[in-house]
Formats: sequence, C-alpha cells, structure tokens
Amino acid sequence: MRAAFYSRFRGPINITDVAEPIAPPDGVVVEVDATGLCRSDWHGWMGHDPDITLPHVPGHELAGTIVEVGSSVQRWHVGDRVTVPFVAGCGTCEACRSGNEQVCEHQFQPGFTAWGSFAERVALRYADRNLVRIPDTVDSATAAILGCRFATAFRAVVDQGRVEPGEWVAVHGCGGAGLSAVMIARAFGARVVAIDPDPDAREFALRLGVEVVIGGEDASGVLASLLDATDGGPSLAIDAIGHPQVVATSLESLRRRGRHVQIGLIPANTVGIPMATVIAKELEILGSHGMQASRYPDMIAMILDGRLEPQRLITRRIGLSDVPEALPEMGRVNRPGITVIDRPGS
Repeated sequence: MRAAFYSRFRGPINITDVAEPIAPPDGVVVEVDATGLCRSDWHGWMGHDPDITLPHVPGHELAGTIVEVGSSVQRWHVGDRVTVPFVAGCGTCEACRSGNEQVCEHQFQPGFTAWGSFAERVALRYADRNLVRIPDTVDSATAAILGCRFATAFRAVVDQGRVEPGEWVAVHGCGGAGLSAVMIARAFGARVVAIDPDPDAREFALRLGVEVVIGGEDASGVLASLLDATDGGPSLAIDAIGHPQVVATSLESLRRRGRHVQIGLIPANTVGIPMATVIAKELEILGSHGMQASRYPDMIAMILDGRLEPQRLITRRIGLSDVPEALPEMGRVNRPGITVIDRPGS
C-alpha cells in the first residue's frame, strides 16, 4: 500500500509502497478516508517524540472504514465507519480501570508508538475499548480532526478546565487546537480572549466569536492587555502554543484560584513557573492529553445538534502526495485552521 514514509528524523519523506497492515487480535485495520495534518506529526518527524522507532509512517488523526477485524474483537465489524482518540488505552492498567484511558500506562498511539494514518490503511489496537462510531451525518474529514486537536481542546476546556458560562477564558495560540478551544469555550457560554501574533489567526478567532484578540506584543504587553481586556484576568487559560514565556504570562494573568491548562508541547526542562504567584493565588496547573473514547458521545452530540461545528476549522485539503512538502513546512509556515489529507489511497 502507499504511505508517507521516512527513515531518519528531519530526513526526506517519501510516498512509497510499504507492507500491508495486519489486524492484531485485539484490533482492526481501517481504510483511511481522511487524516489530519497536525503539528504533533511535525514534532515526531523532528525527533521530539521518544516513542517513534524508525523507519516510520506518521499520522494520528483519522477516520475511515474497517476492512479487517482481529480475532478477539467483539464490538466492531467490517464496514463500520470509525475514528479513534490518538491515545488508545489498554483497558487493564490502573489509569484505564479508573476511566482515564488518555493517560494509559501502555497506550497505543497510531503515528507514534506504531505506524500511522498517512497511508491507505492503518492497524489499530485495543479496538473494543477505544474506537468511536462515526454518525452517518458527519463526514470523514470532520470526524478525522476529532482524534487529536478537537478532542484534546474539548477535554482541556470542559473536563480539565471546568469552564463556566460567563467567565473569561484566554486561549494562547490560534492554531488548530487553539481555535478548537475557542469554539468549545464559546459553545459553553464563556467570554473568550484569543492571543496570537498572526493577524490571519486572530481574524479566524474573531469569526468564531471571541470578544477580544491580542497580538504579538512582548510578554509585558500581552499581560497588560489581558488584564485590561478581562477586567482583572481570565479564570481559565489554555496554552495551545507550548512556550515557556506563554506559561509564565498565562499564570501571572489569571484571577485568584484560576486554572491554567497546558496542551501545547514544550521542550523538557525549559519552563520557569512563577511559583510565588501560583501559591499566592492558589492557581491550578493542569495538563490535557487527548480525551478518552467514553467522552466522545457528549462531544458528538453537540456536533449533531449544531452547537459545535468543527468542520469550520478545516481550511485546506490536500492529497497524500503533498505530505513530503506539507509536513516539514509546519515548522516554517503558519496556516490558520486545520489541514486534512483526503483519501490517502486515491
């Protein structure tokens, strides 16, 4: 089958024929209808993810149709349309037994711990516990982006951030995850301020209903603007960029007993946390690592009734042959919205 394939980090990406995937006993093989191009895929290609073993096929946001079912799978059949969280839990470890598959001790991640979805077909483990059925009225491109950025933002805003109607939410960074957070916070009745240096990204955020946008001032300027715009600071902040200074600015800006949720990846040991502020204001610092499959029904229900419209975030659709140029470009070019690879097998 055809796939996007690289043999060394930061090396050339080739579209080539690779071995067909085989369904593991607890898994399935999915024919990929659509897959998102995410900055996490770029981080993997750069060598920032220790789970990747070379050679490698990236891709972790996907939707498609089951074409093969493993011998122990009970809930799924050939022909079912499915998506999957980018973290699939084993179902037996302590985290999974508590219902937190998103932090599974033995997690399966397509595109990281195994070959991913920048291919005609992909094998997925732990199918019974992690696959999510796609409603007939949801197209594959929309379903694909639920696997990482949109679901991660949903959990960050709703479950970890505990958003409340009427409160101020600051979203730092208006890429795919940040814009998802903007849409979700607005759907829950929050007032949103979005911070991004790119004017096109800020304009996109305004179209999604943010009340205030803040540009690329220095850290002190961003902090002053945040405090002014929110009359004293937001109650919830989402860092969808992943930068040490953003973390510090976010924490300094929060109201007392505010919540900071980190979804942007940051290189290890680079963050200086203003701990005196955290203590004095009794702030919470939280992470959000995807979202377990059991929470997808609530999110999908909001999509079906029109309260959430993730399809609005899709701004570019490309083919598999475009990946060798598009993936490295993510480190150099900021494109507002989400890029989707349509039907990698076509």
